[in-house]
Amino acid sequence: MAGAKPGPSGFIHKLEETLIALLLGLMALITFANVIARFVFNSNILWALELTVFLFAWLVLLGASYAVKVHAHLGVDAVLNMLAPPARRVIGLISVTCCLVFSLLLLKGAYDYWAVFADLPPTSGRWFPTGFDMKARSQSFYEVQDVPMVSFLRFLEDLINYGDAYEKLPKVVPYLVLPVSMLLLVVRFAQAALQILRGETDRLVASHEVEDEIAEVQAQRGEHD
Repeated sequence: MAGAKPGPSGFIHKLEETLIALLLGLMALITFANVIARFVFNSNILWALELTVFLFAWLVLLGASYAVKVHAHLGVDAVLNMLAPPARRVIGLISVTCCLVFSLLLLKGAYDYWAVFADLPPTSGRWFPTGFDMKARSQSFYEVQDVPMVSFLRFLEDLINYGDAYEKLPKVVPYLVLPVSMLLLVVRFAQAALQILRGETDRLVASHEVEDEIAEVQAQRGEHD
């Protein structure tokens, strides 16, 4: 049915849900451990706050593409519902095209920001990539403020830092979520465009959580009556 909320399934979908749940769980666990350290042991986990911020950024950025996939972003469709199905489909295609272009711009900006930390050349061009800026100065030696370096990432020292040791976690690691999440956002909007073209839905946002919950409660009450 057009406009219905899809129910994706499969390994990738479960992997995304698990990763998002894991990030949220780690945030809660680290915050709880830091509270216990402060008020029970009069100590402090120095890197807890910074790591929690990084985890929250990963949660939000990866969650944004996931929400596009399951049509869970907030949207206003009062006017859209007044239009005929063909018109709704046209408006949906215009909306998803705008979102796709915007996400491509975000992808370029995210890659350019992250690339210098990975000892890679950023793209040239103000809005759209016209090549690679081979003269850009590498910032692969930049480290985060508090989170210590972990042993299983020591290979990065030879890979991008010319053999110099890291004391703290290099910024290339937490900032990796920027290009990855923007790439996922592009993919999800492309998938949404295909859904509209195939007639599987007629809008970009098809989530009506409040209405769904009300209907579920009414159905449960009807079963008990």
